[in-house]
Amino acid sequence: MLRDDRLDMATKVPLAHRVLLVEDDAAQASALQEALTRRQYAVSVARDGGQAQAAFVMRQPDVVVLDLMLPGESGFEICERFKQTNDSVPVLVLSVIDLPDARELAERVGADDFLLKPIDPDELAARIEEAAARAESRRLGERPRRDDGRVRFRCRCGKNFKVAAAHRGKALTCPECGEPVLVPRHD
Repeated sequence: MLRDDRLDMATKVPLAHRVLLVEDDAAQASALQEALTRRQYAVSVARDGGQAQAAFVMRQPDVVVLDLMLPGESGFEICERFKQTNDSVPVLVLSVIDLPDARELAERVGADDFLLKPIDPDELAARIEEAAARAESRRLGERPRRDDGRVRFRCRCGKNFKVAAAHRGKALTCPECGEPVLVPRHD
């Protein structure tokens, strides 16, 4: 019975683990950070473009949640810079601005989603996972296919695995973080 429980736990592991939250309002940042942390995300907070760029490069987030109205430079500029640095990291814009022009500009600079404040934490977590899943699909689609009979995948902590195809569908324990991971059934 324990093995089935581990499989269930492994299938619920989020694709995104490290979230960079770029929000200058301390109360909103704290509330969102707390809500996401309760949902097992490791959340880094940046208050402006400089902090955001440093965190983006140094912490290598899986997903960015980005406010548009920030001191010094706009979220549009920050999003564009992030996408130039690493376009595989999804950027979710979170803003009070609900104008068609804002949505269009966000899309042009590479935003993967546009969310309105205030947002329900469950909705935000769902949108983070959707964006992470789309990014993972793109990443896997761009990878050259390897025919050595090995299954390659990654734990949410970032640890890369390469195991024999015979392990497909089985649960393993990540030696890095100790969490159960499910070996994908298909490439």
